[in-house]
Amino acid sequence: MNLPLWPFSSLEQAREWERAYASSGSQPWHLDAERTALAFTQGYLGFTGVDKAVSVAGTKGRDAHVGVGFATPSNPPGTHTASVVHLVRYGPDANAPWEVVGTADTTLTLTSPAYGSVVRSPLTVGGVITGVDESIRVQIRTLAQSAPLVDRPGEPAGGDASPWHVIVNVPATTQPVLTVIAATGGHLAAVERFAVTGVRTG
Repeated sequence: MNLPLWPFSSLEQAREWERAYASSGSQPWHLDAERTALAFTQGYLGFTGVDKAVSVAGTKGRDAHVGVGFATPSNPPGTHTASVVHLVRYGPDANAPWEVVGTADTTLTLTSPAYGSVVRSPLTVGGVITGVDESIRVQIRTLAQSAPLVDRPGEPAGGDASPWHVIVNVPATTQPVLTVIAATGGHLAAVERFAVTGVRTG
């Protein structure tokens, strides 16, 4: 089952937006999967350098994957995909807004904690990574506040599908859903790859 990570914390919030949009055209970007994925990446996660939608799939249906990334200084110019954001329509209506529910991971994965699992503190966060001289920063966020609950500095990592993990203390929160983020960069940009999973607090 998908967890609502951003921008709505509940189906009722999504329906409130639908009513506002029907009456006044409020915040039409909720109907655009690409704009929602970029707003999540830049506004919620704070990865402002990841500023392009570089691939899009499934936006005509109810389940979409949007690759977000940035331009690379290559000749000819190219783009780099930092992550593929997974979104779903939040609600049964044709004009239900897009909701971020996670990411589809490849060379940086976030497999612990398991998606949708109930977590306690301390929490082991980990997965596998392929790369050289990586530094994995781990954050945990909630929709209730702009600052992260957890912001763990870079953990040295690298290799070919090499396991990585860190143990973090998670402050108490009344929020039912947490967003766990792993990010690495420093070669071409501050954030070059990131992965996201969702967990429950109870």
